[in-house]
Amino acid sequence: MRVLDVFGLGQCTFDRMGVVERLPPADEKREIEAEYEQVGGPIATALKALQGWGRRCAAAGVIGDDPEGEAIRRGLGGIDTSRLLVRKGARSQRAFVAVERGTGRRTIYWRRPTGAPPDPLEIAPPEARVFLCDGLYAEASVAAAKASKFVVVDAGTLREGTRALLPLAHVFVASEVFARDFAGDPRAAVRRIREAGALVAGVTLGARGYVASFGDTWLERPAHPAEVVDTTGCGDIFHAGLVEGFLSGWPWERSFDFAAWAAARAAEGLGNRAPGREGYPEAE
Repeated sequence: MRVLDVFGLGQCTFDRMGVVERLPPADEKREIEAEYEQVGGPIATALKALQGWGRRCAAAGVIGDDPEGEAIRRGLGGIDTSRLLVRKGARSQRAFVAVERGTGRRTIYWRRPTGAPPDPLEIAPPEARVFLCDGLYAEASVAAAKASKFVVVDAGTLREGTRALLPLAHVFVASEVFARDFAGDPRAAVRRIREAGALVAGVTLGARGYVASFGDTWLERPAHPAEVVDTTGCGDIFHAGLVEGFLSGWPWERSFDFAAWAAARAAEGLGNRAPGREGYPEAE
């Protein structure tokens, strides 16, 4: 059997999205102008992007035996979901996202799955070139990372799972929120991540771009220009872009540029859909 490109373990969410003219303050109402649904979460979004770029992927996580769980499974069509654990009588992870028309700003309300987290013995990691995780399921993620050849961590929130993955990660790229809680500021966070052992470290800064370090190189780059509609999933697609660059054998500087380009293009439409790789101006 051919080796998978990417095995992902982490959040798989059923998202309900609503576009409003302006995000309201407390005790005010806004009419929803448009509604749509999607499979979300850092791992699911990244794997869907990678699948769209022609990569063979497998997903693992926890869903309930509810309609949202079935919608998540359907939304991951084309991805191996045989390691997606279905908890009887449990509710799947879900979110409601309010998106502000014209700015792309959004407010996310979410609820974690009620089913028990995966036991490491429940998930047999497949042979894959890259293991991608978000640290939500700490014990299973650490066990899979120890069994994997190349580990990429999407650190959106500072939690014990992400801390435990620090010494195991080859690539560890965090959000600005994680960086602030972890080290006070993005540059200090990148230095601490490298000191923990990561070959590649970075912090995404939204519209301000990113900072990153690998080898003797330090990058501080602005975001690619974009006509922003919705920023939901952009950080997840950034991570997918880094993985795609690694799988393509690109230098890390080019991989980061592709990741930033893909995130910018995703921000120009509703939802977390990634652009086609062929649109990247430097793609071969």
